[in-house]
Amino acid sequence: QVQLVESGGGLVQAGGSLRLSCAASGRTFSGYAMGWFRQAPGKEREFVAAINWYYGSTHYADSVKGRFAISRDYAGNTVYLQMNSLKPDDTAVYYCAADRFGPVRTTERAYDYWGQGTQVTVSS
Repeated sequence: QVQLVESGGGLVQAGGSLRLSCAASGRTFSGYAMGWFRQAPGKEREFVAAINWYYGSTHYADSVKGRFAISRDYAGNTVYLQMNSLKPDDTAVYYCAADRFGPVRTTERAYDYWGQGTQVTVSS
């Protein structure tokens, strides 16, 4: 049973930084891609970033490119999202997700497993 547990959310002022973590368990993830999505109040869930677990290739939404960085601890089964220069528009619940088929993809339906989410609030 795959489990994804996010942590690291919180309240931060605009311009600040946070690092989200996603602890993955239940199987070997070397063939997977891992993604971060977010959902703001009243909006649909949207893609933020993704990484291929084995090769480390990444992809970012245009809205976070240059500010956010996704990485993984290969041995520790943990995926990170370093968020810098945060803006009030980044306020959302952030979800970690796992895609069994590896290529980095941006659509929700490509992902098979989801965490419970962690709240990020950026004050102006």
